[in-house]
Amino acid sequence: MSGNGLFLGLDFSTQQIKAIAVDDSLKVVSEAAVQFDTDLPEFRTQGGAHQHDDGLTVTAPTAMWVKALDLLLSKMKTSGFNFNRVKALSGTGQQHGSVYWKTGAGSTLQQLRPDKTLYEQLKDSFAVSDSPIWMDSSTTAQCRQLEQAVGGAQKLADITGSRGYERFTGNQIAKISQNNKAAYDNSERISLVSSFAASLFLGNYAPIDHSDGSGMNLLDISGRKWSQQCLQACASGLEGKLGEAVPSFENLGSISAYYADRYGFSPDCKVITFTGDNPGSLAGMRLQGGDIAVSLGTSDTLFLWLQQPSPALTGHIFCNPVDGDAYMALLCYKNGSLTRERIRDGCAGASWEKFGQALQSTPMGNNGNIGMYFDVQEITPSAVGVHRFNSADQKVESFPPAVEVRALVEGQFLAKRAHAEMLGYSVGCSTRVLATGGASSNTSILQVLSDVFNAPVYILDTANSACLGCAYRAKHGWLGSSKVSFQEVVQGAPEYKLAVTPNSSAKQVYDPLVGRYKRLEDQVAGQ
Repeated sequence: MSGNGLFLGLDFSTQQIKAIAVDDSLKVVSEAAVQFDTDLPEFRTQGGAHQHDDGLTVTAPTAMWVKALDLLLSKMKTSGFNFNRVKALSGTGQQHGSVYWKTGAGSTLQQLRPDKTLYEQLKDSFAVSDSPIWMDSSTTAQCRQLEQAVGGAQKLADITGSRGYERFTGNQIAKISQNNKAAYDNSERISLVSSFAASLFLGNYAPIDHSDGSGMNLLDISGRKWSQQCLQACASGLEGKLGEAVPSFENLGSISAYYADRYGFSPDCKVITFTGDNPGSLAGMRLQGGDIAVSLGTSDTLFLWLQQPSPALTGHIFCNPVDGDAYMALLCYKNGSLTRERIRDGCAGASWEKFGQALQSTPMGNNGNIGMYFDVQEITPSAVGVHRFNSADQKVESFPPAVEVRALVEGQFLAKRAHAEMLGYSVGCSTRVLATGGASSNTSILQVLSDVFNAPVYILDTANSACLGCAYRAKHGWLGSSKVSFQEVVQGAPEYKLAVTPNSSAKQVYDPLVGRYKRLEDQVAGQ
């Protein structure tokens, strides 16, 4: 149908912007990236950001992202990339970050001149020159104000999918409107990083999508529209500055003439709504109903596909980026691979092979021994320290090395299953667990994951899942989301590889253990 057309995915992440082009069969044909710290040293960022002296405030220069796009596209042009073949593009941005376009910036966007860079034309278009980003934790007061205004933390979670979080955009906007009213009043539009990036390509303000919009503490996720109660609690006149929120797969129209004239894009190239990096990853990992994705890295992240969510005080629920009726949930854990490596070094002679042997030499359920290993302050539960329990639920000081190894791995996965079930997830007969990240190459660890969830575990190399997901989403939006489902679009993408299947007795071992783990966790968190 599209012959030799290409679909472009862009990722405006914390440390770089990246582009991936796929052909009609979804094969990656081109990649390019710009690193903020090294390619744009004049902005003096570290890890793409500026940490402020208060130890809480973290921002990034908005104009740096604009200049990075100039650099990325000229790099691609120099390398001979044929922009004229791109039928549609979409993208993703680091979640929660916000951009404040000053009065008059919209008309500048509409009149971009192809003989000048974007940076030359837009560098003075922002009422706030340093965008707050997801690492910022300076808005605790605003979070409490918002929760109080709507009737408490659980009520805010029921409306928006999450309790008040410092990095969530509504609280960041509230802080700016309180501390820098002139800048807030001078903002004609407030974008997320994702909709800001889409606006650059559209030559007009692009709407915020439902999925990334779910990370703001402002969107009513069941009605998929702004919550009037939350808007009023954050800042006056906010709805007009945000514009309407739209589905994440909407075709926003053709690319700005600027890109056709300067880089040779086809004037018919379509811009499909951009979304956040976590929703982008869900698309890149090609989750389907009932699937769970577990990313096992420095921090561990759990992605769930949900039909009927039940928001809780832990975790986040977002509108699903590829299905207008579904939801996704996200749970993040700070104690991931560094904790696994510490136990490997102390109990398995610093060898993953011996670590695996320890798991194989101990029974499922670990004879009733349970451990919780929070080397750093954990998010869910809010607890720190190492906590070991014997089969009678009594605290013990230590376990033998092999028991310690299994207690760590089982404990990490029991926690993930318990929290997933709290958010409305239930393991069914069609459940697949998709594992990515460093530890996904360790079959012994994956076997425990499979047993705890009583589901087969598949692996896929998803090094650039968010960026790739947006190339897939570009094709989905271009074909017409009402005509074809996202699942149909990605059928031809690389297959997952089946890694392990659960033991036949896993269910009877772990079903009761999940409840026991949850009770002990509540005790540890002091609830």
